[in-house]
Amino acid sequence: MKDFNQPLGGNAMPRMGGPATMMRLPTQDTAEGLDACFVGIPMDIGTSNRSGTRLGPRQIRDESRMIRPYNMATRAAPFDSLQVADIGDVPINTFDLKKSVGIIADTYRAILSHGVVPLTLGGDHTLTWPILRAMAERHGPVALIHVDAHSDTNAQMFGEEAAHGCPFRRAHEEGLLQNDKVFQIGLRGSGYAPEDFDWGRDKGWTVVPAEACWHKSLAPLMAEIRETIGDAPVYLSYDIDSLDPAFAPGTGTVEVGGLTTIQGLEIIRGCAGLNLVGCDLVEVSPPYDPAGNTAVIAANFLFEMLCALPGVARD
Repeated sequence: MKDFNQPLGGNAMPRMGGPATMMRLPTQDTAEGLDACFVGIPMDIGTSNRSGTRLGPRQIRDESRMIRPYNMATRAAPFDSLQVADIGDVPINTFDLKKSVGIIADTYRAILSHGVVPLTLGGDHTLTWPILRAMAERHGPVALIHVDAHSDTNAQMFGEEAAHGCPFRRAHEEGLLQNDKVFQIGLRGSGYAPEDFDWGRDKGWTVVPAEACWHKSLAPLMAEIRETIGDAPVYLSYDIDSLDPAFAPGTGTVEVGGLTTIQGLEIIRGCAGLNLVGCDLVEVSPPYDPAGNTAVIAANFLFEMLCALPGVARD
């Protein structure tokens, strides 16, 4: 019987000790031999308002120390069926965003060459663009579930095509997405013009604004999304600012009237059964997260993503 990596438990080592990895998992230098891996991208050079997301991966890892290996709600036992490790961080160029985009794409090409599913700790949302490049090279154009307060489809920001407000415009332009299987959930706030949210609709994407989610369960929405996506390879990109700032204040571009943590769980758990090929959790900014709650939520959401992956055992 295969020996699977296990998180270091709180009864074996006090939670303030042990390795500073995601869930205190073992670490290795590459993704070789793994089914899934956690990888950090400590980057905030693509942000346009409050910075600090370069500190996100480390804080998320720190707050993950309380997470236990079995999911009581979904009965998922990922560490009984998948080989998982933390493979560290992508060595971005902190002075050059365009070079960092190339570094990220190259790193994920190497990760995906091992047939592994990467779970990414961000980092600002720029990082999703180069990840999708690598994903499309491996799997062909992918379906997308994008949870966010913002559409991130700007043509440019300050004359630059690489920024955290542009990744999905770039992904569309490069043919990385299956446009009839793109879903944006949680969009809200003020804008410059109606096309801020309508741009995706014009491309065939399904846009679900936050107001359409208020006071309701999102389980029915996720059932519709599963039916539409079918067995297509799908990427899940979760911006923590999709949540209302009452839950997640530690982010750079907050908007009121957001999703609840329960709705976030419904979205992620609703991805179980899909052909998930990768996930990210972005835009956690620890300097604006005084109690650590935002990073706690992020760590738990990443665990839920792991639990939703294909091949995870359920009791």
